[in-house]
Amino acid sequence: MGHVTSKNYLELQKRLDKNAQGAPASEALFKILEVLFTPEEANRVAHLPVRPFTVIDASERWKISIDEAQKILNELSDKGLLLDTTHNDLQKYVLPPTMAGFFEFSMMRTDGKFDRKILGELFYQYINIEDDFVTKALMQKTSIARTLVHEQTLAPKEQSEILDYERATHIIDSATCITVGTCYCRHKMEHVGKACAAPQDVCLTFNGTAESLSKHGIAKEISKEEAHAILKRCIDYGLVQIGDNVQNSVNWICNCCGCCCEAILAYKKIGYKSKLTSSFFAEIDNDQCKNCGLCIKKCPVEAISKSDDKTIVDLDKCIGCGVCSRVCGVKAIEIKHRDKKTFVPASSFERCVLTAIERGKLSGYIFDNYDLWTNEMFRHLLGILITLSGAKFLLANEQLKSKFLTHLRKLVEKYSLKK
Repeated sequence: MGHVTSKNYLELQKRLDKNAQGAPASEALFKILEVLFTPEEANRVAHLPVRPFTVIDASERWKISIDEAQKILNELSDKGLLLDTTHNDLQKYVLPPTMAGFFEFSMMRTDGKFDRKILGELFYQYINIEDDFVTKALMQKTSIARTLVHEQTLAPKEQSEILDYERATHIIDSATCITVGTCYCRHKMEHVGKACAAPQDVCLTFNGTAESLSKHGIAKEISKEEAHAILKRCIDYGLVQIGDNVQNSVNWICNCCGCCCEAILAYKKIGYKSKLTSSFFAEIDNDQCKNCGLCIKKCPVEAISKSDDKTIVDLDKCIGCGVCSRVCGVKAIEIKHRDKKTFVPASSFERCVLTAIERGKLSGYIFDNYDLWTNEMFRHLLGILITLSGAKFLLANEQLKSKFLTHLRKLVEKYSLKK
């Protein structure tokens, strides 16, 4: 590498790469980390747990007083590099992943804390020019994101079968806190001269993530009515709702265009291999279709084309967003349920565990205190168990997989945080 990187940033990159999503080493990544973290912060964060932790956990790992640890954690949270939430009067912190995490938070800021032009250019290099991060982080079997269908495009029969977690409206209505911030994707593209005209003040976050972003001035808290208005505005603009790939306690919904959105660009760039789709697909009635070509132009993933004077949908590309149906003036496009529901993990824990299994990182994700011999033992045992053929069969069966994850969570709660 032409760029000389200090040990602190090398250690931080290794720590970030332990996350299920990963953070492949790159000169661009090290430059990003140098903009976001001071050398001392990089050293501190490199020793934090992978999963949520308390100030006591941090003080013990850093070998400093609780008061000093609290001050550092608050400073990192103010920068959007940590999230902090309070549950049952217990404050916990977590280092978010890079994507759908502190990369986005850094570009949401409007206070000048970071040089957003430099960051925008570096993010563009790391994510849009280079392939390693996109391939490893966004193209896994268990996706970090999923498409939410435009509910208004569904016929009554389809409406009756849609589940609550598939509705953007339900995610808004059930949230305990909602914030709106600047769209990372279009803001980044603005700094490299490639942004489109779609609105930027439309990135929605929910629940604990929203509480932390609001507390630290990174995003603005809004009402549910305001969130619904933003959703309608984005749907009317033809944007796709892509959200956190979990059923419960959804953390975010992005309002995405096909030209700037990281998830959609990656989906097209890597050959439509990501599990980004909703449980729906578009079907065109060519007897009604006037061949105006508007749906072809508006489809964010280029799934619609003309063949032998007919307009056809490539179901291997279609993400089931409903944008095409909304723009069709003759109502020739129907949004229907796929034969099988797209699998959506129940929680962030479940999604991270499945991703970690797919990437061979489960033992390090679950037992992440490298100073404890007991964690080393559990990492070794779990690493062996997960490679057995019986374990692979178990994870391939949806019902058995759910039971496995429930027992694994209990195991984690019992052992992994013991000091």
